[in-house]
Order: sequence, then C-alpha cells, then structure tokens
Amino acid sequence: MVRAIRANWIAVACVLFVLVNSIFTAKGFLWFAVMPAVLLVLWGMLAAPERLLLFIAFATPLSINLEELDLGGIGISLPTEPMMVGLMVLFLLKSAMQGNTVDERVWRHPITWIIVAQLVWMAVCIIPSSMPLVSVKFFTARLWFVCTMYFLATRLFAEQRNMQRFAHAFLGGLVIAIGYTLTVHAQYNFEHDPAHWVMWPFFKDHTGYGAVIAFLVPFCIALIAMPGYSRTQRGLLVLVLVVLVLGLIFSYTRAAWLSLVGALGLFLFLRFKVPTWALGLLLAVAGIVYWANADQITIALERNREESSDDLGEHVQSISNISSDASNLERINRWNSALRMWQERPVFGWGPGTYMFQYAPFQASEDRTIISTNFGVQGNAHSEYLGPLSEQGLIGMLLMVALVVVTIVRAMRLYRQLPAGPDRLLLSGAFLGLVTYYIHGALNNFLDTDKVSVPFWALTAMIVLFDVKYMKERAADNSLPEAAR
Repeated sequence: MVRAIRANWIAVACVLFVLVNSIFTAKGFLWFAVMPAVLLVLWGMLAAPERLLLFIAFATPLSINLEELDLGGIGISLPTEPMMVGLMVLFLLKSAMQGNTVDERVWRHPITWIIVAQLVWMAVCIIPSSMPLVSVKFFTARLWFVCTMYFLATRLFAEQRNMQRFAHAFLGGLVIAIGYTLTVHAQYNFEHDPAHWVMWPFFKDHTGYGAVIAFLVPFCIALIAMPGYSRTQRGLLVLVLVVLVLGLIFSYTRAAWLSLVGALGLFLFLRFKVPTWALGLLLAVAGIVYWANADQITIALERNREESSDDLGEHVQSISNISSDASNLERINRWNSALRMWQERPVFGWGPGTYMFQYAPFQASEDRTIISTNFGVQGNAHSEYLGPLSEQGLIGMLLMVALVVVTIVRAMRLYRQLPAGPDRLLLSGAFLGLVTYYIHGALNNFLDTDKVSVPFWALTAMIVLFDVKYMKERAADNSLPEAAR
C-alpha cells in the first residue's frame, strides 16, 4: 500500500486536492483553488528564480490591480507583485547569508550608485513624512521592483539570449492585452472617449497603456533587425509591431506619440554620430530661448483651441493647447501644486507616495479646471521629476534627473563604441525604449506601477550590463602593449 502511494504520489496528491478543494468550495472559501499555482510559484522561486522573471515579464501586461476591482482597496497587482515580493525576500536573505549575489562590477557602476542613493534617500524621507505608513508602502514597492527587475535581472541577462527572451515574453503578454483592447474598442467604432477605459482591467487608463506600448516599440524594431531569426520568426515580429502601432494609435495617448518622436530624434543623433556635447548644447540653447521668450510662447500656445477628439490630426494639434484642453490644463495645475508643496517642504518633501493625498490644498483658483477636485483624489503629479520634488525634496528630484542623464550619456557613448551587430541592436532597443519614458515622464508618472517599472528597471539593467561588458574589454585592450593591439 505504502509502495503504491509512493509510486503514484502525484495522482494521490491530485485526488486529495480535489476532495479538500470541494469541501472548501462548499463552505464558500474559493481561494484554496489557487493553491497549486502558489506552490508552483514557490517552487520556481527556489529552483529557478531568474527564469521566474521571464514569466513575470509575460504576466505584467496582463496583471490586474485588486484596487481597481474594489476588492478591499488592496493596491497590489496579481499575479506579478506577490511574485516580486517573494523574489525580493529571497534575494535579500541570500545576499545577507552568502554575501554579494550580484556582479561586483554592477555594484560599482554609477547607475547602480544612483539607484541605491534613490532608495536610501527615499528611506530617509519616510521619517519626516506627513503620512509615514503610505511612504513605507511606497518605498517597499520601489524596493521589490528594483531588487527583482534590476539586481536579479542582471543575473538573468548575464546570458545575453535572455534579453531577447525577456522582450519576447513581455511583448507576448502585451499583444494579448492590445488585442483585447482593440476588440472592445472596435465595438465603439474606435471613438476617442471610450479609448480612455477600454483597456480595463489590464490597464487603469489610456495614458499608462500608451506609455507601455511606446516603451516596447523601439525594442520590437531592434528584434526585427536582429540576425539569426527565421523568416517566420521575423514575420511574427513584424506582425507584433503592427499590433503595437495600432494599439498606440487608438490609445489616443498624445504623450506616448510625442515620446516616440523624441526617441526617433535621438536615434538620428546617434545614427549620424552627432557628439553628445552637441545634444547638450542644443538642449541648453533651446532652454535659454524658451526662457527669454516665455511670454510670447505662452501667448502663441494660448491661441491654440484644438480639443482632444476622434480626428487624429486635431488630436495631435491639441498637444499644445493650454487654453481650453482640460487634460493639459490639469497637468499644469498638478505641476504648480507640486512646486508649491516643495516650497513649503523643500528638503525632505511631504513623504514618498503622499502627493495624491496632500496636493488638494495647494491648488490655486486660477489653475483649477473642470476636472479638478477639492479632495485631490484623482492621481499624481503627472511628472516623474516634479513628483519626487514634492515628495522627497530637491535631492529626490536631482537623483531622478541624475539617473536619466547618466544613463543617456553612458548609453550614447557605448553605442558609438559598439560594432554593428546584435549587441548594438539590443542596446539601441533598450536605450530608445527608456528614452520614450524619460520624455513621457515629463507629462505622466507610472513608476509606482508594475506595468512600467518592470520594463524600466529591466532595460536599465541591460544598459548597465553592456557597459560593464565593454568596460572590461576596453580595460583588457588598454593593458596590452601598443605593438600587440
């Protein structure tokens, strides 16, 4: 009997599970049915944590936030965030018991220093926070995103094929989400107003949805150009790109469209080998010109009366409408509120994650719009730069700017050093994808969500690994005698 059970333990376990689950179901406890999935995930965390990251990449575009489903107000996305919490705990425990579990060259990289400095400063800002519990939850979420999708991802991406696998997995989940969205949207003739919510429950609204699609477009193009793919595989990637473009167009997300234009402009800088200092000079000149002519530019923009609409041409023109477009005006309201919050608490800010709970009193009457609320319950600062300014003071914003600037400088320099081939294609896909979000981050902020944090930190890890790899090769070349080079 015992031998028979041992020989057929899988079948016995399945029968026992069905019986026990039937009892729980009869008593109204339905959550026991997910136990096999939980056990499978736990096994994956222990046996192959890096491989579990690939599943998280696939599941991220399809994850559902429980808060959006009104399930007790729990702001956590299933199934991705519980997995990342588990991986973070394992990573921290292993690091504490076994020492350094990440390549030392990754730890010494300036981008890693900035990321660690962000986490440290965020933890410091919890102490004087206006809402310590909210700040602790915000910090903890950032920690599990960084631990899994940056530090653990550097181990996964040490095998370069996994960079492509990660992108394939994320694109697979994203195509399913876009297909669902387009199917629902088609029932409303792809009109503008339904575009704000047809991606629910996978995405909260069209802005985050458009940001994620724009994020992956450059990487998808890079994959199409990669050598080693069969015609069938390349054809599938072209089909995926078509789906991404359709999803982006019918998302009606102007910031996402603008971010891709900016990424294309930067690609042209790289392609034509324009020096990095020239790009910096151009941006500086543009800033000076705007500063000197701010009043005239504002007057010109206020003459634009084009509203967001079903007409794509009018929708594009409405990007610069700051006189009557409620969405644009509300952004200005949030930005000004963030600046006033910073002026009151310039050093530590109001605490990580607290903007949406604190900004309401800082709205000036002249900034308020038809979609403003007295209680300030409709979102964040609409900026990855002004949000940290209001929540973590000047240092918080400067660290975010430093992360963007250092990543851009290192990636542009690295691109020029790499020979044409797979490495440069992967680098350009990751870098330009990040650039779309650096630009988008001036108008929206989604780094507190798994949808954006997963690709953001993963693609940043890719750039760091390429930089580390070629720094090692450059050091080896420099160590050779001149005659041997």
